Amino acid sequence: MTLMSENKGTVILGAEEPCAEIMEAYSEIVCAFLEDLSGWLRRDKEASAYPDVLSVAFWCRRANIERMKRQFEDGKLHMGRGLLFHITPSNVPVNFAFSYFFGLLSGNSNIVRIPTKEFPQVKVLCHGIETILKKEEYETLRKGTQFVTYEREREINDYYSNICDGRIIWGGDETIYNLRQSPMRSKAVEVVFADRYSFGVIRSEAVFEAAEEELEQLASLFYNDTYLMDQNACSTPHCIFWLGEKTKEAQKRFWDAVYKKADRYMLEDIKAVDKYTQLCHLAMERTDIANMDISSYGNRLYVVTMDTIPEDLETLRGKFGLFFQCDIEDLKQLKAVISPKSQTMLYYGLNKAEIQGFLKECALRGIDRAVPFGKALDMGVIWDGYDIIRSLSRVIPIE
Repeated sequence: MTLMSENKGTVILGAEEPCAEIMEAYSEIVCAFLEDLSGWLRRDKEASAYPDVLSVAFWCRRANIERMKRQFEDGKLHMGRGLLFHITPSNVPVNFAFSYFFGLLSGNSNIVRIPTKEFPQVKVLCHGIETILKKEEYETLRKGTQFVTYEREREINDYYSNICDGRIIWGGDETIYNLRQSPMRSKAVEVVFADRYSFGVIRSEAVFEAAEEELEQLASLFYNDTYLMDQNACSTPHCIFWLGEKTKEAQKRFWDAVYKKADRYMLEDIKAVDKYTQLCHLAMERTDIANMDISSYGNRLYVVTMDTIPEDLETLRGKFGLFFQCDIEDLKQLKAVISPKSQTMLYYGLNKAEIQGFLKECALRGIDRAVPFGKALDMGVIWDGYDIIRSLSRVIPIE
């Protein structure tokens, strides 16, 4: 049932006036709720049609939550802060659910603003969450949950910001600036996940020497990191840096394999036109791109090869199967273009020791995570440099 609240947006599910129910971090009722939701999503036929929804179900399973709980436990008492206000992005359909889960796991009640753009994944997840919350044993969670939707309205932002004990903002610089015009209580905390840029590094020899089965697996992992979200996720790599020798041969093997995987990608006409238009704009507006090698593998894959790393690398963002690439001789060459906006470094053919050495020696202000290809979209409780659960809960020392 959809309820209307004057100047508070449209309530999609949960309580019309949520209570600030406070719990211990990783409380049993929350762990049980997530387990039930995981089972419901895995059984639901409609949910099974969306890989990103199934990834949510996989994340919520009891084994994963218990693993995170063990890593969190430090012998101290961690309690929620009260009521959290979540502003979630409109370009990643399932993000709102993860933000809600973080609020629950940190022991808080939650008001979640979901995207105004209609996504089938949002409807499926909301249906699942609402179904589980209706169970008698989760009445406390239901009373402390509210999902709302509304356009960008300062008055509504003011209202929710004023009553919250914490605010979580996912969005670009403009969104963050606008939300910060809405004051919060003096002790309220704020966690901000701003616009970020991600890239990949591949050792050429590793691709050149890879067996066909391994190469096919790499292409499949890369496809999941990029095409599944139309390259919209902040952790999706837009540019691939090739480290080592035999890069031309390695690039051909890699992109040929990716193109085969991209055959399953649903490329609507509007996406194809949008991508081609973006490429034309790049060719017309940027002299450093116009003279580069632009390879077309059909409508599902364009690759722009650059001779040098542009200073404004983070402005080169592909979508719907448009990628950039550049050869490098040493990881240190990336130092000049890595900024606080740099989030995820995906890698293949490198080991953890050399990545750690690079990050320590260069003392970078950016790169908050380095993960192998295939893990770009894996949501963790450590994100953008935040320990999210600890940031959203209180530590109560008992001596």
